[in-house]
Amino acid sequence: MHWAKLQSKARFNLATSGVAAYPLSELPVSIDQLEINGDHTYGYAPLQNAIAQKANVDPDCVVAAAGTSMANHLAMAALIEPGDEVLIEHPTYELLVSTARYLQASVKRFSRFESDGYAINPSEIREAITPNTKLIVLTNLHNPSSVLTPESTLREIGDIARSVNARVMVDEVYLDAVYENTPPSSFHLGKEFVTTSSLTKVYGLSGLRCGWILAQPDEARVMYRLNDLFGAVPPHPAELLSVIAFQNLDPIRERARAIVEADRALLANFFAADQGQSFAAVTTESGTTAFPRLKHGNVDAFISHLREKHETSVVPGRFFGMPGHFRVGMGVNTRMFAEGLRRLTQATKTPQAVT
Repeated sequence: MHWAKLQSKARFNLATSGVAAYPLSELPVSIDQLEINGDHTYGYAPLQNAIAQKANVDPDCVVAAAGTSMANHLAMAALIEPGDEVLIEHPTYELLVSTARYLQASVKRFSRFESDGYAINPSEIREAITPNTKLIVLTNLHNPSSVLTPESTLREIGDIARSVNARVMVDEVYLDAVYENTPPSSFHLGKEFVTTSSLTKVYGLSGLRCGWILAQPDEARVMYRLNDLFGAVPPHPAELLSVIAFQNLDPIRERARAIVEADRALLANFFAADQGQSFAAVTTESGTTAFPRLKHGNVDAFISHLREKHETSVVPGRFFGMPGHFRVGMGVNTRMFAEGLRRLTQATKTPQAVT
């Protein structure tokens, strides 16, 4: 996050993680609909109900949180104790690993291999899990590759977790970037599952900090009480705006979809033109990110050259535990994205860029 806040921006920014910000001017809201202060109990009822309706769950299963990162923190903090074993996918979003370590968990990893298209192989989990494992953590869509994990695999992971009385936490913040036949939350697959999400990555509403956890009601109450340490009183104007956003969620998502799908077509053409000479990549039909591997040279040197000489940024793969890769983000501005890809190609033609 330190790198993302201070070093990711460039004229041609391919280091984004979500879609372009949704403009307030397009949200059907007037100032007289907003108030500074509101209900200070556990969950603003209209927002609880909106999240519950979207996820098709009881409102008692919903825990509102300040974005997905705080949702992940609260969920982990409620589900594990210091010293508990937590099994986390590799590669993955770095803050998931950092949060588990901050909570003094014993972190183990299971691999998602590029050669398998980053699909989860449940046998990797079976080999890594022990009677001490309390939590299995994964992302769906996968961050950084955008690969979708099918329900059958998730059910198998739930069975594995149940065998040692462990839980499964799934960060689903990118799941709604599956625009056709969007899968339901894996929370519905069984009591082993706890899921997190928000209106950030797919909807361009990160400033609202509208995140949530789906958990069993008794666990949800624990998570709400735990949040008294971090965000006892949420900003009420953001709650009101989030409720209005939920009332208009389909057009908000469709606005971003057009950009994401245009960018994905450009990225597919980019990899086809490269013909595997400079980059290897697992391509997906959904999601806002891709995770290419640089086939020759040093990625950090390449990224520095790309930024300094070509005014273009991508996310270093080392943040996902994969130093030979980098992440590309789609869905912000197709014209900018196209030029960024052109400059990526230019950068590979400079010998000193990859040494």
